[in-house]
Amino acid sequence: MSQDTLVKRQFGHRARLALSPAGVRKADDQAHAARTMWNLLHAWWRMMPKEKRTLTNADAAIRQARGDIDFLAVLPAQAARAVLKTYFQAWKNCWDGRADAPNFKGRLRTVMSVDVPQGRDLNIIRVHRRWGMANLSKVGRVRFRWTKDLPVGKRAGLENRVTGARLVKDALGWHIAFRVQALQVKPEPHQGPEIGIDVGVTVPIALSDGETYEHDEWLTEREQAKLLHLEQRAARRKRHRTPGERTSRRLHHTYDQIAGLRAKAKRRALDWQHKTTTTIARTYGTVVVEALTITNMVKSARGTIEEPGKNVAQKSGLNRSISGEAWGRTVTMLTYKTARLGGTLHKVPAPNTSQRCSGCGLTTPGSRESQAVFVCKNPDCGWSGNADWNAARNVLHLYRMGLALVPAAGRAVSRRAKRVEPAAAR
Repeated sequence: MSQDTLVKRQFGHRARLALSPAGVRKADDQAHAARTMWNLLHAWWRMMPKEKRTLTNADAAIRQARGDIDFLAVLPAQAARAVLKTYFQAWKNCWDGRADAPNFKGRLRTVMSVDVPQGRDLNIIRVHRRWGMANLSKVGRVRFRWTKDLPVGKRAGLENRVTGARLVKDALGWHIAFRVQALQVKPEPHQGPEIGIDVGVTVPIALSDGETYEHDEWLTEREQAKLLHLEQRAARRKRHRTPGERTSRRLHHTYDQIAGLRAKAKRRALDWQHKTTTTIARTYGTVVVEALTITNMVKSARGTIEEPGKNVAQKSGLNRSISGEAWGRTVTMLTYKTARLGGTLHKVPAPNTSQRCSGCGLTTPGSRESQAVFVCKNPDCGWSGNADWNAARNVLHLYRMGLALVPAAGRAVSRRAKRVEPAAAR
């Protein structure tokens, strides 16, 4: 097989770890040490003169800190060096305008994580149909859920291998995210039909051929009632705290229960999105979506003191519904899945796709009679149908008319990133 037909693919795979209580404590200690290491680097950076902010000097400072502070010694040396590289890369991203400047990481608002830079140190093996094992430095041999085949054992090589991993903790416990590199056959162009997609709140995904993809609530009625009860309990306990009083263990436990239910809902939403986008990418060769600016759509309608907003509560509910559907994540999944299967994804301008009639092409006031029904008020047309189907047909029509948007070559430079660090400090 020639090299022209092969393509190198890099992807991630996340699996749930089965840690013992002792293993959980060790992983927690490493995550706190990694966060502390980041904060010490940040303080060192702000303290040192610009000409001494080099990778060599920072590495020497880290070595000295790990030798002087026992708490930092629980973090493996390679993980500490990964924190250093990540911090310097964060400043490079800031100077290039891709992100804001790195800052202090608080204990409560920071995701607990530990990096494993070298994949060969994991020594991954499959021990059961549903379980695999990996070696974590200073934690030991741990089990993880085997839900996807990994290039280990005889299939591992220079081109197909696990290059590293990252331990991440959420409300459901510790997970391991593998970084996988694979050499695969370049996909042939997808011969499937073209399809337009309209995303919404009532109907999450509507296709231009009339197909729709819907889902139930992410939490059952019993789970929703429990979540409401926990939120009310947390509000009561928080209301009775005096200013400056330390948060009680009971309140922390209530917060953990709330986070667990929300994490369960997010996991179910991700599962539905992955299955739905995979089906679409396998069926259609060209996928067309709207270029939505979601951050503007979920802005608050509260307004100001001089000009207060209207229907603030209704707008807040709509914002929560839009954020819950995660339209941007759906588009991201479709982007890489269509490319992996030989298809393409295009974006078209979003204005008036829900108001324009897909039958005659005219935008007549009053045609959108309700959230679900579209009836064209043009006397010469009179087309009627589902409103989401009508919008999806308009999305596909814009692409066929040659109005697909061309991706920008680069992102706009952040104004905050410009003023944080002058070019001389690079």
